[in-house]
Amino acid sequence: MNFNCLIIDDEQPARALIRTYVEKIPGLNILGEFKNPMEAISTISSKRVDILFLDIQMPGLTGLEFIRTLSHKPDIILTTAYSEYALEGYELEVTDYLMKPIAFDRFLRAVNKVIQKKQAPSETPPTTSEHFLIKSDGQTHRIALTDILYIEGLREYVTFVLTDKKIIVLESLRKLETELPQEAFMRVHKSFIVNSHRVDSHSGHDLTIGSKKIPIGASYRDEVLNKLF
Repeated sequence: MNFNCLIIDDEQPARALIRTYVEKIPGLNILGEFKNPMEAISTISSKRVDILFLDIQMPGLTGLEFIRTLSHKPDIILTTAYSEYALEGYELEVTDYLMKPIAFDRFLRAVNKVIQKKQAPSETPPTTSEHFLIKSDGQTHRIALTDILYIEGLREYVTFVLTDKKIIVLESLRKLETELPQEAFMRVHKSFIVNSHRVDSHSGHDLTIGSKKIPIGASYRDEVLNKLF
């Protein structure tokens, strides 16, 4: 299996180093390298990008700001000289966070995370027409799709909030977003997927499901309001 890679960094030596590392790893293909995110938008929107090597501090648009503009994110490996953005990076569901200067063995570990994740069999059993199977604490739960109110993500875990209980699962929202039926479920925030049939109202900045207020992310707002209201 081959993986298409993109490099975005405003420093030419940094781009050159990452290119050298990528070329050492079989199965990685470089689609392009860019000095800033704006130059990369056309490639990201028109081609399949599997891995994005992204610097944080760049003139104009920072790497973290750029991530927030992406509706469909590739696996992102941040490459930066600044450690203080690590938490924010992981909240944006990046795959790894590499500190410059980057050693090849550390770079390889980050790439292997992507490869293992994409090649591993799905941990979440497939969706049936009316039910969804999830694994938690050694048990497989068969839950009705209509019983799911919303799903909240935190790092590598998600919480399925049902009509009568909550189930915590080792999973990512990004993966669930592709597995749940899109006619009923939609991503409304970096941390939330909602059952659109369970939404009671909205205020423009959040949705109400029962007594729960769920924020609408700025990058999702137009799509959410057009679909739901």
